[in-house]
Amino acid sequence: MKRRQFLQTSSIAALALGVGVEEASAQQPIMPWEWLEKKDSVTNTDGTPLQFMPKGAPDPDPLTDELKKYPMCPYCGMSRTKFSHTRHLIHYADDLVDGTCSLHCAVLSLSLNMDRGPKAIYVGDAGAAGEIKPLISVEEATYTIIPGKPGTMTARRKWAYGDKAQAQAAVVADGGELADFNGAMAATYQDIAQDTLRIRKNRADRRAGK
Repeated sequence: MKRRQFLQTSSIAALALGVGVEEASAQQPIMPWEWLEKKDSVTNTDGTPLQFMPKGAPDPDPLTDELKKYPMCPYCGMSRTKFSHTRHLIHYADDLVDGTCSLHCAVLSLSLNMDRGPKAIYVGDAGAAGEIKPLISVEEATYTIIPGKPGTMTARRKWAYGDKAQAQAAVVADGGELADFNGAMAATYQDIAQDTLRIRKNRADRRAGK
């Protein structure tokens, strides 16, 4: 599938399926970029709430030092280095960038930025050697959807592999199915309600010392 068609399909899927927001993790006010003339609750372009827009200045080269520039997931606050095997990076057409810990948080970004089209989306290659997994284009990735195996921010694991044979081996070993990015994203939307309830409960329990 051509890149333009693939990314347009991904954006349409995000529009069609919708998503509930897990929780707003940012506690500090978000300063507008230079091209915004005032501190408002919405942009003067597409109406996306500022608190959900990708943070930081436009970045035409997000892959260079990406873990240094985008160390923490803006939606849940988790380390993208620790979860390098599931991290995603969305490079929007206006050069704003969202680096997330997981597909769960990536679909939040895509849903909240529905009028900001992605020109590239990357994912950590879970099958690659080394502690820090390299990013690959989601167009080149084969996702595994594994029920009964927890993943990052989800009870149903969705890992991506650059080597399709590794993905097939994971499905043979643990059950589940293979999917492309759109299929994995659709599965994430299906899971996000229960995953959100579970995450909220777990965090509330931790705050209560349980």
